[in-house]
Amino acid sequence: MIFALLNLFLLLFVIMNALTMPKLSRKPASMHSIAIHIPMRNESENVIELVETLKSQSYGGHHHFYLLDDNSTDDTYALLEKSIEGDIRFSLIRGSKPPAGWIGKTWALEQLFTASNEQIIISLDADVRISPDALSRAVSTLDGYRIDFLSIYPRQLVTSFGERLVQPLLQWSWLSTLILRITMRFSNPAFAVANGQFFVVRRSAMTGYQEVANKVLDDMELARVLLKKGHKGSVVNGGDIAQCRMYSSFAELRAGYAKSLWKAFGSIFGTILAISFILASGVVPIILILMGSVWGWIAFELIVLSRVISAYVSNGKIFDSLMHPLSSILLVYLIIYSWSVRKSVQWKGRTL
Repeated sequence: MIFALLNLFLLLFVIMNALTMPKLSRKPASMHSIAIHIPMRNESENVIELVETLKSQSYGGHHHFYLLDDNSTDDTYALLEKSIEGDIRFSLIRGSKPPAGWIGKTWALEQLFTASNEQIIISLDADVRISPDALSRAVSTLDGYRIDFLSIYPRQLVTSFGERLVQPLLQWSWLSTLILRITMRFSNPAFAVANGQFFVVRRSAMTGYQEVANKVLDDMELARVLLKKGHKGSVVNGGDIAQCRMYSSFAELRAGYAKSLWKAFGSIFGTILAISFILASGVVPIILILMGSVWGWIAFELIVLSRVISAYVSNGKIFDSLMHPLSSILLVYLIIYSWSVRKSVQWKGRTL
């Protein structure tokens, strides 16, 4: 019965978020000046399509794209030069190597911050594709809720079996643990949730990235820093204006999660609690079903329903909700794997 109650609790959170969570605005945006920051390292496969989507933006106010090549070892820089073709809305920057105490991503963001002076900063990952009205709706949403930062969650494109098992857990995790409409009213770091794929922040709230210089989970840590300083923010489902395929294979997915999951829960104790929670909500119900318990069926149905609602809200694959027990097992494996390789993790050809 206790596992059914746990999953009922998670389902209620998902339902409340589905009904009340902040939504992207459709109102005309105020004409703030916007800097779009995009750090890029070995992103040659993304350059052409990315630049095309940026050029299509319909935002009426001043906006400028700052693209930083972070010491790529492929032809990212040459492709960027060719794709931009003298468009004055773009600035192309050659990044320097990270100084002591910085990791590559945060140092790239710091250089972009220094290079720009616009009122609103929008950080995008190179594999994110945005609709023509994305900038306008992002700024309008930030203003509409009168907040200082906004994490816009792109629709996660999944193809391989491993992606379909793991990626939907990203949205489900925050839909099932925080009531976003409530947390956005407070500046409590415990309420921090963010995704750096599409992150919007007012320059007036920022002093740079020094405080997250060596943080692998720079997006979550930046959200915590902003909240500690009294700024307010939230997460919003951005499936209407942005989409992203983070990984193209299971090997890439495993490497991606290996660099961050060991840090995701704060400590080894936090990790043990997280694994216990994942197993209790996702795997124990199946064990109870095999033992003939009706409570196992109830717990399983509740957790699947929470996933169905999450998939509907985030434009995901509803059928994949049935695979939640497998998703839970795979996530536990990835957490353990991340801890096992944490001292030798490499990303984009660079040791973290």
